[in-house]
Amino acid sequence: MSDETVWKRCSTCKKPIGFRAPYFACSVTTCNRKGTGFAFCTVDCWDAHVPMLRHRDAWADEKTAPTAEEWAREQRDEPRPVAVAASPRRDDAPRPTPMPAAAAAPRREEAPVGTNDPAAVPMDVLVVVSKLKHYIRVTSGMNTSDEVVETLSNRLRYLCDDAVERARSDGRKTVMARDFRRPTTN
Repeated sequence: MSDETVWKRCSTCKKPIGFRAPYFACSVTTCNRKGTGFAFCTVDCWDAHVPMLRHRDAWADEKTAPTAEEWAREQRDEPRPVAVAASPRRDDAPRPTPMPAAAAAPRREEAPVGTNDPAAVPMDVLVVVSKLKHYIRVTSGMNTSDEVVETLSNRLRYLCDDAVERARSDGRKTVMARDFRRPTTN
């Protein structure tokens, strides 16, 4: 199968899934996020991922892949979010610059140490999602939306950037617990 006829590859066996071909998707919402988007060529391939992701109640949904034109339009029309810290900042702290759309996608390669290039900053999840969800469930009895993870990771990036600036202004090359103190307001 040529690359022009391949829509995706099976998430388990990596066999190509062509445009307009039948495929299977997992019924669990965490498997169908934009960043994940699992697709399986057979029910056996879907079944192989279930124990790995510890699904309790899941099934394989049979679907049909889009046409090449639909897929191209979907890729073109999908808005790319601009990653910006959503927290209030101290008045004397430098304002973050919006990251280009290319930097909003998760990156796996190592960024150079001390880089100021926003495109080289990794945008990975910074929290253990299962532990976060467990904490919220135990303390409040509530569920946790999937979008909380990205928001919390962005908040952690802001706190880390602020702590790095405090350590730098103290002339240190080590970020310490005291660098995460709450800023005072005037």
